[in-house]
Amino acid sequence: MRSLLIFIILLSFAFARAQTYEVGIFAGTSNVVGDVGSTQYIQFNDVAIGGIFKWNRSSRHSFRASIISANMVGDDNDSDDVSRDLRGLKYNYSLLEASLGIEYNFWDWELYSGRPQVVPYLYTGLIALQYSSFALNNTNELEEYDKSINIAIPIIIGVKANVTPKLILAAEIGARYTFTDNLDGSNPNGDMDVDSLKFGNINNKDWYIFSGVTLSYTFGRKRCYCNF
Repeated sequence: MRSLLIFIILLSFAFARAQTYEVGIFAGTSNVVGDVGSTQYIQFNDVAIGGIFKWNRSSRHSFRASIISANMVGDDNDSDDVSRDLRGLKYNYSLLEASLGIEYNFWDWELYSGRPQVVPYLYTGLIALQYSSFALNNTNELEEYDKSINIAIPIIIGVKANVTPKLILAAEIGARYTFTDNLDGSNPNGDMDVDSLKFGNINNKDWYIFSGVTLSYTFGRKRCYCNF
């Protein structure tokens, strides 16, 4: 994770003279879609914050990288499911994701047009995430036993607008499909006797959602549209 952050910073300096770039912050909320906690897909459980960098390659697409840290909270008492409410499990941990991919604009995004613009967009790519692994302990509570690294695929939709010639404001919501079923402690793995500790639907992978806004600053010369 730290190496990717250094790479993003170096990349921004290396190309600052050649193209138009955006660097900014993301702030929003986070939640897990799993077997513990509320059954709602979109919640406003806790805070997610991070940095974002974009390399605008044309009026229709950008290469995008980001690092976001979030607090992931789940509590069965927040669920409308009676069985979850009676079970009463909960977790609270930090998750760190590093993402790299392509942002596609649904119509032309011209930063140098001199006029206000509002453009919807779609982002996807690849995510590396670090999170806490949980399992049930002897008192039937979720307890952290390890740190894990996995990958996820983001599907993010949003809308952005140029609030000044140099500042871009965007609102987005993004689902991350992970390749693990243990963001909520329901499907642990490792050296322990894990079969007796599994619960819920262990055939489905977990998702997590970030909803929030980005504020970015543009710099560099006017784009020349290249071949990719």
